[in-house]
Amino acid sequence: MKIDSLKLNSYGNLNNKDIEFDKVNIVYGKNESGKTTLLSFIQNIIFGISKTKDGKSISDYDRYLPWNGKENFSGKINYELDDNSKYSIYRDFTKKKPEIYDEYDRDISDEYNTDKKTGVQIFTDQTGITKELMKATVISEQENVELSDNVQNALIQKIANLAESGDEEVSYKNASSLLSKLMLNEIGTDRSQDRPINVTKQRITELENKIEEIKQFEDSKYQFENNVSDLKEEIEEEKNNKKIYDEIKQVLNKNNEENEKIKIKEKIIKDNEEKIAKIKLKKEDCDNQAKKSNYKFAIMTIILLAIVVLNFIFIKNKVVNFIILGLGIIIFGISIWLKFKNQKQNLDKEFDVLNETNEKLKQELDVEKEEMLTNINAEKDGLVSKYGENIKDLFNNSIEEIIRDNREEINRLELEIHKQELNQKNIEPKLEEYSKDIDELNVEYERLDELERRKKIYDFTADILEKSYVEMKNNVSPRFNENLSKNIAKFSNEKYKNISIVNGINVELDDGRFVGTDYLSTGTIDQIYLALRLSVIDEISKEKMPIILDEAFAYYDDERLANVLKFLINIDNQLIIFSCTNREKEILKKLNVKYNLIEL
Repeated sequence: MKIDSLKLNSYGNLNNKDIEFDKVNIVYGKNESGKTTLLSFIQNIIFGISKTKDGKSISDYDRYLPWNGKENFSGKINYELDDNSKYSIYRDFTKKKPEIYDEYDRDISDEYNTDKKTGVQIFTDQTGITKELMKATVISEQENVELSDNVQNALIQKIANLAESGDEEVSYKNASSLLSKLMLNEIGTDRSQDRPINVTKQRITELENKIEEIKQFEDSKYQFENNVSDLKEEIEEEKNNKKIYDEIKQVLNKNNEENEKIKIKEKIIKDNEEKIAKIKLKKEDCDNQAKKSNYKFAIMTIILLAIVVLNFIFIKNKVVNFIILGLGIIIFGISIWLKFKNQKQNLDKEFDVLNETNEKLKQELDVEKEEMLTNINAEKDGLVSKYGENIKDLFNNSIEEIIRDNREEINRLELEIHKQELNQKNIEPKLEEYSKDIDELNVEYERLDELERRKKIYDFTADILEKSYVEMKNNVSPRFNENLSKNIAKFSNEKYKNISIVNGINVELDDGRFVGTDYLSTGTIDQIYLALRLSVIDEISKEKMPIILDEAFAYYDDERLANVLKFLINIDNQLIIFSCTNREKEILKKLNVKYNLIEL
């Protein structure tokens, strides 16, 4: 695989840059000219840019955001695989998904796996290289400071890590030690004390003993609960009976109310009949009075005639006498007639009204009695149909007494429920404690299951780690040793021909002795580091990946640099060297090697 070209529209301090690459390339520029920015662009155009800090003081997104803002924060990379197929990746860094094209400019973005965090994984699918692996193998960076003892030790550790695990940042020994420590601290073992699994097992034993002691109260609890349940069923039945009794009472009360209305009307009829009888007596009395009045009228007429006779004797005026006699008789007769006539008319009228009212009331009463009987029978039949034939007798018994007995039974049952609940309440503290202990025991069981599950995971991880390490030692490490020995022999101009990384890093001297890194110079260690990276690339990638070196030769003398460059230009991998000096250019010129110079 090789990079053909880059197009930087706007990225950090770089704008409108079109860069073509060849087999051998030197990216030259002074400090702050944009070399680091360009190297970052190569990684982020392939894998996407991160908006999180990832342990840095600032995220790559914020660090390389163009100085003129987000507009045109984008770029493109064109590359070619070993099978000569060509691809392009275009990214707008403000968006997550890139646009991917094949050599015919067809959009193939949806043909590759997508990771939620890093997006489309075309490059990883094609090469087997992740962003982390690329930084650990393909790209080799050198700190721009003097290599102190601490830095040299760190470099040696990285080489050992690569030999043990295939990743310069991962040490098998450290990982194994950390895994054991984590398992001890977070879980514990059968031999440890006061660790989570030991504490949990001890607590489970305590709870099981305690629960066994108070388990007897559980039976009492169930007995009380059953008693209360039975009583509640009884009280529910009595309440259902009460509902029936209340409906029967309602029907009977309605019947009584209708009877009372009928009695009232019967009383009115009876009162009217008494009044009619009295009116009859009054009418008879009126007739008697009228007869007596006739006698009075006769006597009055005689008296008037006597007066007229006397008038004839003394006054002797016939006209006056006849007038007096006629007027007297007329006035007296009319007064008597009017008196008895009005009295009789009033009595007759009152008699007729009362008699008519009574007849009407009697008719209404007959209808109401018939309707009442029909309605009461219908309502009784409805209740019998609803509740059964056995309630018929309740209509004939004293419903008030039945309801009273029912109320007393409900009260008795409620009192018994209260007693049972009181008994239950008296043991609730212990049962509550028992319940809490059960809950806690279940939690502890779950915690123990989780701890044992995690312990199995730790054991499985440790086993996998050990097997992986053994496989690395038995299969990968020999190839590393062989490749590393070939590479370092060329780097050192055959000074060192054999390097072993099986048990630490050891170099074979001319006399056959193997010596450790304490006997090696910084330059030699640096060469081993680069040689091992090249070996790792061949092992882990499906492609011949480019070798990108960023100020990687700061600690090389000219001879070492010339040897390394001779080796690098003769391998199949594309070579991209980032440098702020002219040393690489001058050596390549001396070697008469054609290279592509990219100046920033």
